Amino acid sequence: MAAPFDLSGRIALVTGANTGIGQGIAVALAAAGADIAAVGRSPAEQTAALVQATGRRCLLVPADLSSIAPIQPAVDRVIAELGGLDILVNNAGIIRRADSVAFTEADWDAVIDTNLKALFFLCQAAGRHMIARHAAGGGRGKIINIASMLSFQGGIRVPSYTAAKSGVAGLTRLLANEWAAQGVNVNAIAPGYIETNNTAALQADATRNRQILERIPEGRWGRPEDIGGAAVFLASAAADYVQGHILAVDGGWLAR
Repeated sequence: MAAPFDLSGRIALVTGANTGIGQGIAVALAAAGADIAAVGRSPAEQTAALVQATGRRCLLVPADLSSIAPIQPAVDRVIAELGGLDILVNNAGIIRRADSVAFTEADWDAVIDTNLKALFFLCQAAGRHMIARHAAGGGRGKIINIASMLSFQGGIRVPSYTAAKSGVAGLTRLLANEWAAQGVNVNAIAPGYIETNNTAALQADATRNRQILERIPEGRWGRPEDIGGAAVFLASAAADYVQGHILAVDGGWLAR
């Protein structure tokens, strides 16, 4: 297989690409040759600059993924303006924390709507395009969902997040079962503890930081580029026979 990780000529839609893991994935895909559509509600100009520095195109598509209303228009715009859609990365997500005895319906719905409902309908919109293209003789489509350590573990005080990320793992397997023979690979990445703005408080807490590092065999926090490398693999021809897999990129957290 010649240059199995080369994504030249491919078009990737990445949600929540403005910072952190989403930005790391977008830049890694671009460095491997893909053009990027950054879809989300937060400005992603910095990501666009990093993508363009690799020589690839970056289309910014504003969309509030707390509802499914903007999903089909966003996918249609990416296809129209960039010329297709080969790779979907469902990274956008939110979290709400409270004891389960006090957890509100509003916090439940907000997380489920963004982290699970919007993810499914993005898969559906992209999948329809990828399946039709493959049936017409085109290449394979790649869908990569961002799961979590809580797709395997229970966690505490994040009931809707745990439910959503467990659902992401299940949907990834279901869609792989349905779409593998139709030219679409559906897999997920479960990040461990990654150095991002979202984990800044944990990193700054000396006690929690020490406890986390003691549990990670690698002995360090992950970096967004660690997730980017896994995304390049799953998006590439090297992973054409990988289906329904939840790839933990956690420094060995689950092994401990």
